[in-house]
Amino acid sequence: MKTSDFDFELPEELIAQAPLAERDASRLLVLPRNGGAPTHASFRDLPGWLRPGDLLVLNDAKVIPARLRGAKEASGGKVELLLCDPLASLGDRAVWRCMGGSSKPLRPGAWLRFEAAGGMLRAEIVAVGEGGFVDVAFDEAPDALLDRVEELGELPLPPYMKRAPEASDRDRYQTIYARHRGAVAAPTAGLHFTDEVFSALRERGVERTAVTLHVGPGTFLPVRADSVEEHRMHAERYEISQDAVDAIARTREAGGRVIAVGTTALRTLESAAEETGRIRAGAGVSSLFVTPGFRFRVVDGLLTNFHLPRSTLVMLVAALAGRERLLAAYTEAVERRYRFYSYGDAMLVS
Repeated sequence: MKTSDFDFELPEELIAQAPLAERDASRLLVLPRNGGAPTHASFRDLPGWLRPGDLLVLNDAKVIPARLRGAKEASGGKVELLLCDPLASLGDRAVWRCMGGSSKPLRPGAWLRFEAAGGMLRAEIVAVGEGGFVDVAFDEAPDALLDRVEELGELPLPPYMKRAPEASDRDRYQTIYARHRGAVAAPTAGLHFTDEVFSALRERGVERTAVTLHVGPGTFLPVRADSVEEHRMHAERYEISQDAVDAIARTREAGGRVIAVGTTALRTLESAAEETGRIRAGAGVSSLFVTPGFRFRVVDGLLTNFHLPRSTLVMLVAALAGRERLLAAYTEAVERRYRFYSYGDAMLVS
């Protein structure tokens, strides 16, 4: 497959730069998985498009304000870090792999200082890798570091949002059910949910459970290879509880459908699935790249946002819906002025 096979015209003004006033006021395009024309609805109509006995699988990862801006202690030169993945601690010091940037190259042994109204944080570069990645040891224990980052860090809005983060983004670029800290980006399909929608889903007889996948910066990386098969996904940490495994098993036994809320929930489930479709509880790392031809073992449907051209996310949805049908639906969405990506509208493929 060629990356260009997943291209389409997307006017820049359709990439949502801010959320709507109400989370569940988004539009919903419903695309039947097994054929048929798309239907245009409101996200508040979602319960009516699901069946009693269906199971929604959410990603309850919580976005951290992972962007730190500071300076080198020796020279005062400006430096910026984006926390990506936690590594093994050095004694009682938390170590993270970060994307680093500064006016001059970062080198092992350099000490950094980050200061804001919330206080001060020191860190040491312990290793420099390829592609701008550095391993950084902080003068805080792992749990304490996340508390400090909450005070000192900046929310890393996606690069296609052409603005600085605002105070309101701390709430709106987070699902209402976010629990486990560590994600760099939000599992954005879940941003539409409200307590009222969840109440209507319960009345409809739709169940829900959650898994955790800490979304990394790789979700924003473009596919630069001409051939889809040449692209490599960044690894992301996930965890699946026994409760989630049991909920999926009960749904299967009762004849219900498993609907992933977001591409991250889908990749988590399919990464942990055995050939039989049975899910393994526990922690793991996923670098699964889902493209057309993929055999789904767990997921029957997907609730997702509208994605950018030539992205791995479009390829994943095309694997479930069919490439031509998906691109036709996207063309219709553009014509009807749907809002795209993180703060945009939603699509249900089921």
